[in-house]
Amino acid sequence: MSPTPNPNPTPTPAPSPDDALASRLQRLEDKESLRALMIHGWRALDRRDWRTWIECWAEDAVLEFGPWKQVHGREAVLAKVVAAEAPYTSMQHHILNMDFQVRGDRATGVGYMWFVAVADPGRTASPYAMGGPYDWDFARDAGGWRLTRQRLGVWWTSGEDALGSFTNP
Repeated sequence: MSPTPNPNPTPTPAPSPDDALASRLQRLEDKESLRALMIHGWRALDRRDWRTWIECWAEDAVLEFGPWKQVHGREAVLAKVVAAEAPYTSMQHHILNMDFQVRGDRATGVGYMWFVAVADPGRTASPYAMGGPYDWDFARDAGGWRLTRQRLGVWWTSGEDALGSFTNP
């Protein structure tokens, strides 16, 4: 025989207006922190400040990029990106249309990449460029938000990857 349901269950109290406001404010702060993390890190790439950039990544992070397949671990991601990007004279990493979803200490995000690299400063009218979608996973640790996975697709390219950094595995 099943137990008789309580005819007068205690209703779950609705969150107070202060709790609801605090929750909304925390989500906004988290989204701004994620946006700032990405801008801070990717501007560091343009300056070749590899250490600042890689500090945006978790120790066990995964980078997925078409020609490179998967790269596992923060130091392996750093080595792969430095090898590919260091030979270029100058670079610009643009991250566009970022959108984040936060669930506690985990978050996901999407955006678009527009990357421009100059191999020969005398030929700046013909830089190599590529663009496509970013798909990110994040986790918050004691130091703040960190990137745990980045998937990057290439939808278009322009110019020649003269150094073969992005078209050769």
